[in-house]
Amino acid sequence: MSSNNYYDVTAWAVGSPSEDIGAVINSIIADIKARQTDTDANDGGKPGAVIYLPPGDYHLRTQVVIDISFLRIEGSGHGFTSSSIRFNVPEAEWPHLHELWPGGSRIIVDLPLDGDRERFQGAAFHVERTGSPRISSVEFANFCIDGLHFTPDDSGMPAENTYVNGKTGIHVASANDSFRVTGMGFVYLENALTIHNADALSVHDNFIAECGSCIELRGWGQASKITDNLIGAGPKGHSIYAENHGGLLITANNVFPRGASSVHLEGVTRSSVTNNRLHSFYPGMLILAANSSENLVATNHFLRDQEPWIPFQGVDNGLDDRDGLLRISGNNNSVIGNHFSHIIDAQDIRPTGAAPVIVRLVAGAGNFVSNNHAVALDVRSTSSDSCFEAQVDALLTTEAADDRAVTTVMVDAGSARNTILDSGSDAQVVADRTINAVRATPTIGS
Repeated sequence: MSSNNYYDVTAWAVGSPSEDIGAVINSIIADIKARQTDTDANDGGKPGAVIYLPPGDYHLRTQVVIDISFLRIEGSGHGFTSSSIRFNVPEAEWPHLHELWPGGSRIIVDLPLDGDRERFQGAAFHVERTGSPRISSVEFANFCIDGLHFTPDDSGMPAENTYVNGKTGIHVASANDSFRVTGMGFVYLENALTIHNADALSVHDNFIAECGSCIELRGWGQASKITDNLIGAGPKGHSIYAENHGGLLITANNVFPRGASSVHLEGVTRSSVTNNRLHSFYPGMLILAANSSENLVATNHFLRDQEPWIPFQGVDNGLDDRDGLLRISGNNNSVIGNHFSHIIDAQDIRPTGAAPVIVRLVAGAGNFVSNNHAVALDVRSTSSDSCFEAQVDALLTTEAADDRAVTTVMVDAGSARNTILDSGSDAQVVADRTINAVRATPTIGS
């Protein structure tokens, strides 16, 4: 049985989806609202709808405004491909490339650029509704949102490498419940996904890369999850950022390098960061700040190595190697069973001659750091014009490297009453042992 609550944008009578998919979707939403007016009809009344985007390219020149619950916008493929690799290939080689642009069900964000506008005004999808109940069960699935180009800034980088263009993929401005973002592709957006005041949000199995910032949970929130995503931000932004959240689950994500941080938690409590693979070219990979407390950080793999791709060499996040790969300001956090690989050329350590810090406890009390393993190797750095080959070669190189001195755990004066067990030798753990409990990892022959 066909349903009048299922819309194919290519069959809708109003507007042209290839010229302005935003106007088409807004027209469909208006139709849903005009038809679904009864709030209580036979124990129902407003079931919402599905809007389907077949594979194809759809320019968006009008922002989509969503103010109804139970709306699913879906396509038939996330369509991600690396625009960064393409734009860093000499233009003379473009005719020989198999494809130039992302594909699948692809929305091209063609909103006018205006440096003075607020962030939400540059969003392809803006979700906001006041009143009660909160807007609920809005879903985005299986299509691509492409910002197309970055723009020049004051960094001196080529325009396509700045990660700046004022464009956002999805911006949720109001309190929301049970939203889902699944199977999506986001590329070349300054902000891929920004969600305020989320409850029971699921961001799962997406490809979010080559964006200034990838996932930002703003305001406050609870009981949400960021799971099984492939993520990679630019050096000015966050790969995963959350503030004032409780019960947040960050699990099984593969976070690529170049983001200023892999995971940054600000005032987050009683949450879990577990079983992620985190890769960065800079210190400050996982930050627990602003009294982030009672969190579990367990069985993650941290890799800190060097940028091998020539276009981005010399770019960093402003931190030096004493800041730590994992930095904590908060109370009663558990850091258990993580693996840290610190694989860089000694000549690139900053400041020169310093012992890089793996875990740094900056402020707070009662943190528990146990059974973490740090591998620190001094390798000769290499570089390449090929992003893919350079990074794979760097990842697979484990031979002909010398051990290097590191501080596995550093406890600052502002942090006390912590317990550090089997997470570094006696010399590798720097802590006041009169106010912190330390059991060093045994060394051979000790």
